Amino acid sequence: MSTTTKGFHMTIGGALAPTEQTFGVIDPATGAVFAEAPTCTPAQLDAAMDAAKGAFPAWSRDEAARRAALEACADAIEANTEALARTLTMEQGKPLAKAEGEAKGAAHWFREVARMEIPHDVLRDDESARVEVRRRPLGVVGSIVPWNFPVFLAGVKTAPALLMGNTVVLKPSPFTPLATLELGEMLQAVLPPGVFNVVSGGDDLGAAITHHPAVRMLCFTGSVATGKKVAAAAAPDLKRFVLELGGNDPAIVLEDADPEAIAEKLFWSAFGNTGQVCIAAKRVYAHESVYHPLVEAMAEVARRVRVGPGIEPETQLGPLNNAPQFQRVDELVEDAKRAGAKVVTGGEPLGRPGYFYPPTILTDVAEGVRLVDEEQFGPALPVMPFRDVDEALERANATHFGLMGSVWTQDLDRGAEVAARLEVGTARVNRHGGVDPRVPFGGAKWSGIGYQFGRWGLETYSELQVIELNRT
Repeated sequence: MSTTTKGFHMTIGGALAPTEQTFGVIDPATGAVFAEAPTCTPAQLDAAMDAAKGAFPAWSRDEAARRAALEACADAIEANTEALARTLTMEQGKPLAKAEGEAKGAAHWFREVARMEIPHDVLRDDESARVEVRRRPLGVVGSIVPWNFPVFLAGVKTAPALLMGNTVVLKPSPFTPLATLELGEMLQAVLPPGVFNVVSGGDDLGAAITHHPAVRMLCFTGSVATGKKVAAAAAPDLKRFVLELGGNDPAIVLEDADPEAIAEKLFWSAFGNTGQVCIAAKRVYAHESVYHPLVEAMAEVARRVRVGPGIEPETQLGPLNNAPQFQRVDELVEDAKRAGAKVVTGGEPLGRPGYFYPPTILTDVAEGVRLVDEEQFGPALPVMPFRDVDEALERANATHFGLMGSVWTQDLDRGAEVAARLEVGTARVNRHGGVDPRVPFGGAKWSGIGYQFGRWGLETYSELQVIELNRT
């Protein structure tokens, strides 16, 4: 069993916060506890909120200092990428190279955001008056980060909030608190005290953050069920919020697509990070003329993939992150098999310690089966045939979710037309997944409320203020 004696601490008011109570963090490659994380007390949460609230006035007034601080955050993360990545792999399970990429992605996000222009509009400027629309920061932002990309999503949420002049109290998932706690430790050296606070604990801590009177905005990524609770908690205090709630993302493969050419890209769009990606391809609809060749080409990719502990250099897919998710994927696959699904690859947990489940491709399955209707968030992919594109779109859109979708074709004009009919926040042609700091990201239907990234994301962390100067 891998263990660590390293101590992990919360960051409150620019200082490391000791705590008497801790909770165990499990290495998903073994299923055993390997470290302890601090449990935030109610008094410590109040202290973090007080620190963030106290730091807000000075922080919000100096835009140049904020930009310089965000650049310094990027430098600090880059300097500590190796350490962050190792901790992340141990608690999350992903391959070490992917963990390093996640840390570098967070640094990249801080740097890109530091250079973004804050929107400022002049509506009128004449001899009588000047009317401007400015963006004002909201105050304290409470951020709650999930376990699939904890370091990256901490950066994605924190950088724009800070640039706009807000301060942040951030809580990572109890499944993956450690690397985010390390992030808080390293950034306290480059940020003023209280600007960025990291606290850890269970679901009760998340609920306390959503209800805390100091918080003026909530930023949450996670399940629909919890997102609804966040929105309900925000209502009595009229807190602003942005929710990214996952999806059941369709990929539509048209008849002119080349199965051999797209199989690898489509496979990794579904199975990257062991399928634990909100914008992963989770349902594939392939035209009946290319259906069987595509299934076989993707199956060949699946059979070559190395599944193992993320710490081993040859590993391409690590374990699922936690026991509940492991059990859910197994349950969904078993349910599909009982409904008559054919298992092309995988289909059973690997017989070893930890939460290992192989890349599983299933056919002979359709709507009405849970694996198709629900978000599996794991390495199990249903591939289904269709006869005409209207049918494919109707089936793809018949869901409460609407985060991302894709169309695969050699005819880009037709692909764009089909993609535009997908009821999703982001529709792509010949690509599925990935985000860009300059491009807005959000979901339709139950996949979220509000937008992140780019100018639109910056505006999310602000409120409008009209400044009118009358000259006569």
